[in-house]
Amino acid sequence: MASILHLEQPLAPVYDAESRILILGSFPSVKSRQSGFYYGHPQNRFWPLLARLLQTAAPTTIAEKQALLLRHRIALWDTLASCSIMGSCDSSIQDTVPSNLQPILRQAAIRQIFVNGQAAARFYRRYQQPLTGLTAIRLPSTSPANAAWTFDRLCEAWSVLLPYLKD
Repeated sequence: MASILHLEQPLAPVYDAESRILILGSFPSVKSRQSGFYYGHPQNRFWPLLARLLQTAAPTTIAEKQALLLRHRIALWDTLASCSIMGSCDSSIQDTVPSNLQPILRQAAIRQIFVNGQAAARFYRRYQQPLTGLTAIRLPSTSPANAAWTFDRLCEAWSVLLPYLKD
């Protein structure tokens, strides 16, 4: 059984001055930490979902994933800078320290913040919303643990981010 470890956020945010939306997760999974990039579990539906919504090929390498995000003006990060966590289990998260979103919000013209799943929504509301004054839109988790949501249903729910990417 996995033990609870206190971990620092190992992944840098992805964004540039052209980013228009910010998608926040909670904290990188074990597979993401091992692969060195967000949504690294092969069954996580994040990358196939974005590819379908953006009508492009699903990225496979870190460079392709970063390019996809930046080309479509999407910033990506997590709500937590550090926490104690057991494996990849969001429900085990404790001893939380929030990420500082101010550098992203100062450098990019973010129109809307989206959170991927309930844990990210809870941490955003608790820590970042009082500082940013921005209400995030909670989207259903792309995690394979969220089996109640089919891929098509996820795509439909996540399509709410598309209007924010238009000029």
